[in-house]
This record gives sequence, C-alpha cells and structure tokens, in this order.
Amino acid sequence: MRKRLLLPAALALAAAVVLSALALAPGTTRGASPRTPTGFFGIVPQTGPSAEDVAYMKAGGIESIRLPLLWSSVQPTRNGGYNWSAFDGAVETAARGGLQIMPVLSSTPHWVARRETTMPIDSAAQRQAWTAFLRAAVKRYGPGGEFWVAHATEGPNYEPAIPNPVPIRTWQIWNEANFFYFSFPVSTSRYAKLLTLSSRTIKPLQPSAKIVLAGLFGRPNAHGVRGMPAATFLDRLYKVPGMKSRFDGIALHPYAANSRVLEDIVEEFHDVTVAHHDRVPMYITEMGWGSQNDYEQVSFEQGIGGQVRELRAAYGYLTRNWRRLDLRTVYWFSWKDLRGTGCSFCDSVGLFYERGKRLRPKPAWRAFVGIAGGRARP
Repeated sequence: MRKRLLLPAALALAAAVVLSALALAPGTTRGASPRTPTGFFGIVPQTGPSAEDVAYMKAGGIESIRLPLLWSSVQPTRNGGYNWSAFDGAVETAARGGLQIMPVLSSTPHWVARRETTMPIDSAAQRQAWTAFLRAAVKRYGPGGEFWVAHATEGPNYEPAIPNPVPIRTWQIWNEANFFYFSFPVSTSRYAKLLTLSSRTIKPLQPSAKIVLAGLFGRPNAHGVRGMPAATFLDRLYKVPGMKSRFDGIALHPYAANSRVLEDIVEEFHDVTVAHHDRVPMYITEMGWGSQNDYEQVSFEQGIGGQVRELRAAYGYLTRNWRRLDLRTVYWFSWKDLRGTGCSFCDSVGLFYERGKRLRPKPAWRAFVGIAGGRARP
C-alpha cells in the first residue's frame, strides 16, 4: 500500500545468500536452498531514479526495478496523444544501468472516468481507450519497440546509444486491486474483466509477454467494496471461468507489523494456488518497514533497528523458501524516503534517508547488501 511513484514532470541477483545464523521461523522449510534465482532482488523507488541511484542499486545486488506506468499521466487529455517523456527518462536510466523493468499499468484518466481508481471496463469507449494505451505501451517498450529503436544509435543531443537494451517482458496489470485506495469498487469480477481485456490485447502483440496480477494488499482493514484480503480475492478470481489462462504470475504486498505476520500472509496466499492446482510464479511487488518509531500509529514503522530486524527476518524466510513458493522477485519498498505524499510511512520506508541529492544510507541498506551479496557503494 503506497502512494504512486512521482516521476519527474509527470507525476516498487544471482548470488549465494547464506543466512544460517538466522533461526528458522514458523512456516519455513528446513533444508530449503538459500541460493536465489537471477533477478530475485528488486526495488520500488518513489521518484524517478537517477544514474547515481541505479549505480548504487546495481552495486548492492538489485537487478530489477518496478515503475508505475500511469495512464493518467501519459494521456491526461482525450485528444492530446501520448506523452511518454517521464517514463522514457526512468526507463533509459534503468536500462543504462542494466536493470530489468517491471511496469505497473494503472490509473484511469479523468476524461475516461471520474476517478483514477475506476477500472476502464464499463463502456466500449473505456475499453477501447484502455486497449489503445496498452498497445501503444507494448509497441514502445516491448522487444524491438520504438523506444529501443530510437536509442540504438547516438541521440540528437549526443546521448550515447543504449548498448544492451532491456525491453519490458513482464507487465503488471493494475495496483492493489483489492484495496479502495487504488481500486474502487473492489470487485474480483471487475478485475477479471480488466485482466482478460489486458491479456487479450498484450499477448497477440508480444506472445512471450508475462502478465502479472496486480500486487494485492495482504490484509487491508477495509472491507466490502473498499477492501478484501489478498487470499480471498485471489481465490475468488480463480473461480471465474478461464482465469488461469489470463495470467502468468501472481503478486502480493504482504505489509505486516512484523515478519512473522508476513510469513502467514505469504503462506495463505500460496495455499490458494495449491488449492486450485496452479503452480504459478509469485512476485512480491512491494514489501517494507519504516525506520521511524511510530509503531502505535503506523504498524509498519518499527524504528531504525526494527527496520533492520524485520528486513533480515523477512528475506531470511523468503530466500529459504523461494523454491517451494515459486517466488521469482521480491521488491523492497522503497529506495529512498519521501515526504509529503500523504502515505503514512513513505517518509521512512526507504533504504536511504531523504537528503536532497545526497545518498545517505540507513543501517537497513547495509543489511540488505549483506543479504543480496552486493556492495554498499558502486
């Protein structure tokens, strides 16, 4: 659960990880391999990444970055065309640093619906506008896309070519579809329609594309049309005829007061796939704790030491159990703190403090680097 990423002008490893010193927590599997797959460690920034950010990310063992591709920002007016400039900048910076990119496609423009949280499925005009946006995004950023062609040679302002393109191959459809902050009303049937529409649009253009479900907020306090537990939402989605063929990965945001609760949320989410006989990859597309001491007000804030403790415990559990859980990538939210967003813990959840352009690491960054097998500095 978080505020959307604020991109400029428009507006979240293949290494051996040995954690034998950590005690096995409930729900873990003894003897499970701590060796993680390539791309396991990801990050969700709250602002467009700089070249320095990406250099630190790569040094620290991060291989994937999750970025919001907000329809409302790309196409704010009906007849104004698409403005990709903000997302282009983030993609270029990430690509030059060798990071894989997972976009989150969401946010309905006001000319399509009154609320950004309204899924564009209620009329032929809405559906047509959404599918046109998807087609344009795939044609621009997918393999052989317009963006990569344009950056295959030196640019008009002497920008060097991107020598090793990293086209987008995985597309996440919407954000927290089970929570009113990003989707209202909360409805599995409505999301099933959006997912079907999206899959049928993307797959013919990019047959190898991976369609990933919206990252579902683990246990929202809201109920009814305002919120639904992630496991319940996924279970109901599976019961919609034909849904298994519409996605290639499930996604979870297991925000919790501590790592033991996180384990419970992850296990019950995975149990749904087992119950439906679907061995499908899981992505944790947001996970994190804040470094402020506001536990009584915001349970995700555990203090500086608590952030380190929960980070180590959560990654310990996830790296031991990734095979059993079919876990592909875990994205920490977030890279740097960000104030003034309206998000209750976004000002302390980063691995770095907010200090202008200067990167000032927290103890949590050093803990993360130790787990990912990277370096604290480029």
